Amino acid sequence: MQLATYFAIYFVVWWMCLFIVLPFRMRTQIDTDDYVQGTERGAPVGFRFWPKIIVTTALSIPMTALLLWGLSSPWLREYWQ
Repeated sequence: MQLATYFAIYFVVWWMCLFIVLPFRMRTQIDTDDYVQGTERGAPVGFRFWPKIIVTTALSIPMTALLLWGLSSPWLREYWQ
């Protein structure tokens, strides 16, 4: 496979991991009973994006490696044929 293919697979895995990580440790205005006038009550309070980016990157690297290993494994290729 070419380098662009590896990057594309990592990009897709990274976004999937981001959507998995986003709801963890999320506190909403309903949870804290601190409502801001004119906002959705389910809106997050004190959303910290950078820790989620770091966790997503740390999770997506081994997931991509596992996926690429599975795609190149002769044993799995033989099993799926």
